[in-house]
Amino acid sequence: MTPRENISLSQVAELLAHNGYDVAEVAPGVLRVRDLHTGIGYQAALEGNVLYQTVNLTTVPDSEITPALMRKMLAAHVGISTSAFRLFEAGDGKTAITLNNYCVLQDLGPGDREDILSIANYLLADVLAAR
Repeated sequence: MTPRENISLSQVAELLAHNGYDVAEVAPGVLRVRDLHTGIGYQAALEGNVLYQTVNLTTVPDSEITPALMRKMLAAHVGISTSAFRLFEAGDGKTAITLNNYCVLQDLGPGDREDILSIANYLLADVLAAR
């Protein structure tokens, strides 16, 4: 199956809004999504046919990113099973620690809709485990 080029972020926003999320476009191509049950918010962005979902967990001074912290974040027993941590330079000697997930969309059919909602749920579960 070949992905459609015309999948829009507004279609993703509509799906999320109809399934218990507060959704607003905060920048071109970027949604702010908030789960109404947990209050956890994250960003979603559609690049081509890949939907990325990212939660900014915290921003810390660069000096706090130590090997011990990295081992703790990447340990198998912490309960983060479907999402991935990423570190981003935040400026002023600080690093943003994010939790990320994504899915590749084909045609926004039932399978894609299930994937979008599943990764949103996985991301939220992993945020709760990360806290």
